[in-house]
Amino acid sequence: MSERSPLAPAAPWLQITSTDEDWNTADPQLLTTMLLQMQIIRSFEQTVLELAGEGLVHGPAHSSIGQEGAAVGSAIDLRAGDAVNGTHRGHHQFLAKALAYLCSAQGNRMDPAAELGDEVSQLLERTLAEVLGLKTGFSGGRGGSMHLQWMEAGALGTNAIVGGGVPLAAGNAFAQRHTAGASGSDLSVSYFGDGASNIGSTLETMNLAAAWKLPMAFFIENNLYAVSTHISDVTAETRLSARGPGFGITSYRVDGMDPLAVYLTMQEAAEQLRAGRGPVVIEAEVYRYFHQNGPFPGSAFGYRSKDEEKAWKERDPIARTAQVLIERGIMSADEIQAMTGRVQEACAAAAAALTEQDPGARAGQRRIRPELWPDPSFVDVGIRSDASELSAASTVEQEDFTGGLTDLKFIDAVAGVMDAAMAADERIVVMGEDVHRLKGGTNGATKGLVDKYPNRVLGTPISENAFTGLAGGMAMDGRLRPVVEFMYADFMWVAADQLFNQIGKARHMFGGQGNMPLVLRSKVAMGTGYGSQHSMDPAGIFATQPGWRIVAASTPYDYVGLMNTALDLEDPVLVLEHVDLYASTGTGPSDDFSYRLPLGKAAIRRPGTELTVLTYLAMVEPALQAAESAELDAEVIDLRWLDRASIDWECIEESIKKTNNVMIVEQGSVGTGYGAWLADEIQRRFFDYLDQPVQRVTGAEASPSISKVLERAAFAGVEEISQGFARAAANLGRTSN
Repeated sequence: MSERSPLAPAAPWLQITSTDEDWNTADPQLLTTMLLQMQIIRSFEQTVLELAGEGLVHGPAHSSIGQEGAAVGSAIDLRAGDAVNGTHRGHHQFLAKALAYLCSAQGNRMDPAAELGDEVSQLLERTLAEVLGLKTGFSGGRGGSMHLQWMEAGALGTNAIVGGGVPLAAGNAFAQRHTAGASGSDLSVSYFGDGASNIGSTLETMNLAAAWKLPMAFFIENNLYAVSTHISDVTAETRLSARGPGFGITSYRVDGMDPLAVYLTMQEAAEQLRAGRGPVVIEAEVYRYFHQNGPFPGSAFGYRSKDEEKAWKERDPIARTAQVLIERGIMSADEIQAMTGRVQEACAAAAAALTEQDPGARAGQRRIRPELWPDPSFVDVGIRSDASELSAASTVEQEDFTGGLTDLKFIDAVAGVMDAAMAADERIVVMGEDVHRLKGGTNGATKGLVDKYPNRVLGTPISENAFTGLAGGMAMDGRLRPVVEFMYADFMWVAADQLFNQIGKARHMFGGQGNMPLVLRSKVAMGTGYGSQHSMDPAGIFATQPGWRIVAASTPYDYVGLMNTALDLEDPVLVLEHVDLYASTGTGPSDDFSYRLPLGKAAIRRPGTELTVLTYLAMVEPALQAAESAELDAEVIDLRWLDRASIDWECIEESIKKTNNVMIVEQGSVGTGYGAWLADEIQRRFFDYLDQPVQRVTGAEASPSISKVLERAAFAGVEEISQGFARAAANLGRTSN
């Protein structure tokens, strides 16, 4: 019979419970500050629900009433350099960190007998303004209730995507640990709920944070319900802190309705984080008194009983703390009542500053003050940088380059420019799967880098969502400039939330105030036999997503110049490569890899008078080949920059006015092709100059297959481009000789 031996997790898993002695010996100023901050948060939330009930909150109002103890207990002693992010239900998390920041100069303690003061009053007003979508809010009204950010205070931003903020916090923790000038002991806390504890991005990030020993607390607010679904319906292990030991993470479970127990847990956890011993998981058992959204209890919707709600309210964190203060003689009931009144008056004053009597309604009916709404012209401001960061950089095209030129393999240009950039800028960190192995990754793109920069070339787990989000958090922090490699472009779908909901939208969503200097490298691999899931060209997808810039170089010289410009930008930039180009040889620098090419400038590779051919990446050379035998005299333009803001419309317009005909040449599938977007733009911008509809040369509808024959049939090459030339000529009544 086989032997059986019990196994134990490598990391501790502990239940923390406060005792009467803990309460009786706790610092009175700690307890009074806890009470005051919890009351500030609760009164603020009650004000939000009141305004929502009047129809003045546009969108959801996810209140955290009942959960204040976990937020305040965990954040009250966080330092100014510490950072937090949170969830769609994040008012309490945001306010707890903001209050800790405002109080940090006074040892993180507040006087419950004093007026709140101008700073706290301004915090309440600006936060409420953001919830209401007003220009005086922290993000100019763009973030609203679910996207609260105050970077100065270490509030990185709450997040409407369940689990979406967890990888971003890991990136902030990485920057805290690895950047010069950091205190070396700052930490990050990511707050999320029971729903997010089962999401891939959260679990992937736990693994990555543990592997890299990041100073990050995964703080689970387990309020039992994801909207109306009970935790026991969706997971067999309802003690959610159990996720931690599986990744080797020290984990704690604590009563979140007991703010002192949470405080003691966080004190112990912070000691580990600040000492560099890796991340922690803290599960706080809490309860939201109201439904997912709005001012009604869950029992009104039938998924919770009134008895359950009553039992939890009897454990209210504010009432518990107040009772101890009274029993210990620290505060009287009258003093607590007076404190509560001052807090409620401050919240009412914040609401009064933002609202007024509606002149067209009954007495007492409020409206938003009209002058506080954002100007509609603000709608697109801050989608991306204004590129002023490039103003001091000189640029040089190949024909004007005075340095040495030589025949250079494309892949050596990829590795060479990154080597030069990392030598010049210590902020650059490269990460991706296998980039630190195989003498330069799977294609040689990082050749030699790990030996020169061992702590800045990071091999990641196979978890694109986690390491992409981590890179996004690093970029938001601003102290590092991450370069992420996706082994294949198709893997973007695994990381789509982080790419598009987080990284692409962050600058605009948070008021256009922050930067996102991130470069994503990936390759198009059509023709390699890797099939449908390893062959796509993602340009068409990224072109429709706000915030991203897109670069696609067709020569070694251009790759170097374009990559350097991409690294200078404060925006996320997709740098596209192609396996067909890697082994090719072209003109490139012999030793100077530091030059730049201009932002938003295309290159005319072949002048012509009868047809404008717009193409990019590995289709430039086939287009040139096909043009030599075409009936029409083609002008072939290598776009180089593909996104809406960076594409060279001036060059395109000048060419179209000359030729009056356009053909877009791309290799990939017609349905997700870049040309669909570009053709639409051209036909609306330049319709009066066109003698025929914009022609497109693309691959088939299907993604490439494994079969060599079917794969070739699925993408475009010289033959298909020649057929495109023939169609364009036939539409003009021209036939080939």
